[in-house]
Amino acid sequence: MPPKDHPQTPDGRYFVSKGKLWRMTDPTLPDDQRRAAIKRMMRARMAERSAVDDAAVQQARADIDAAKVTLGERGPVWWDDGAPDEGGVAPQASSYAAWWADLDAECRAKG
Repeated sequence: MPPKDHPQTPDGRYFVSKGKLWRMTDPTLPDDQRRAAIKRMMRARMAERSAVDDAAVQQARADIDAAKVTLGERGPVWWDDGAPDEGGVAPQASSYAAWWADLDAECRAKG
């Protein structure tokens, strides 16, 4: 689920924040697996904030990345139509440019 009020692409693959496309969680992921991965990610984020050395920071970041891969937000794309991953791309410079241009200014400002 995208952060509150951020524009979401019509196909549900991305939301827009800080002027970039960010991959959504795989909607086919079973709820129990999604919840477990989110819990792991939140614990890892807390561990990163409280890390006392570089090794602990690196481990926490690896755990965050693993949870995001499980959620489908990183790693191989979760869709199967051959479309490339456009995460990190400005929407106006992506295959979503027409959609982005059609959004009203207020909606674009939220992204």
